[in-house]
Amino acid sequence: MPRLPCPRPSLQRCHLGVPGRQEDSFTSVTCEVTIMGLRHRRDHRQVLSSLLSGALAGALAKTAVAPLDRTKIIFQVSSKRFSAKEAFRLLYFTYLNEGFLSLWRGNSATMVRVVPYAAIQFSAHEEYKRILGRYYGFRGEALPPWPRLLAGALAGTTAASLTYPLDLVRARMAVTPKEMYSNIFHVFIRISREEGLKTLYHGFTPTVLGVIPYAGLSFFTYETLKSLHREYSGRPQPYPFERMVFGACAGLIGQSASYPLDVVRRRMQTAGVTGHPHASILSTLRTIVQEEGAVRGLYKGLSMNWLKGPIAVGISFTTFDLMQILLRRLQS
Repeated sequence: MPRLPCPRPSLQRCHLGVPGRQEDSFTSVTCEVTIMGLRHRRDHRQVLSSLLSGALAGALAKTAVAPLDRTKIIFQVSSKRFSAKEAFRLLYFTYLNEGFLSLWRGNSATMVRVVPYAAIQFSAHEEYKRILGRYYGFRGEALPPWPRLLAGALAGTTAASLTYPLDLVRARMAVTPKEMYSNIFHVFIRISREEGLKTLYHGFTPTVLGVIPYAGLSFFTYETLKSLHREYSGRPQPYPFERMVFGACAGLIGQSASYPLDVVRRRMQTAGVTGHPHASILSTLRTIVQEEGAVRGLYKGLSMNWLKGPIAVGISFTTFDLMQILLRRLQS
């Protein structure tokens, strides 16, 4: 009897021929191996697509708000009182004294950190969504609220854990003059020699504690708003400007919830170059509150974050989604 041909592979299991025949059994196994190979290739394509989309999203978002971000960090790590007037005065005098491109000082270190961070975070989020979807029985559907929050928190924690030393280097470059650190590698070398390798993870604990509510609430808010939009508008995909608005809301909520820990981690990261002693989270927190007050100290620069955060997160989420849609179309 001639061997039965294997039909066009699909994601359904092949059942061919009459059970018990050797040829049919061989054909079924061949089809199943083919299907498994297709699944692996599909998974690899999805991971690569998420990594590429996330990297581009992070790079565009951070470059757009780099001058505001640098200004915010300078206020966070000093005892100067923050105001919008003082912030824009700092921007203006930086431009006059050091030139226009100096407003993006430290952005190369930011890109070295943000590109892998955003790529890992978005890719991890897609994977955690799939894993939690399978676990809770929501495969291919929007996750319920708690798993949605958990997927974002896990994604942020994963990305922060893998890229933290780059975040510390970027903070150091943002608050020091050009003469102190000439480039990213110089920062690593000087920190290793003068302060020890352990310093590269100084401030890691408040970073993780802050990224859990920040990433969790950001992804949760964005995914929830998209889900509500789909439900009430009847359209499967929001328009780009709607994605920007959803992302802005996500950034506003996420950053407001985690901001005090962001101030603490910046103080700990830059302690070696700003005159503050290396200290624990509680000690740093206590010092800020005693010297500057709870609200003024722990929420210093928050109004700047309300300006730059929604812009950055809106650009980031929108770029990621549109890149994913484009890559899916190209693949099909």
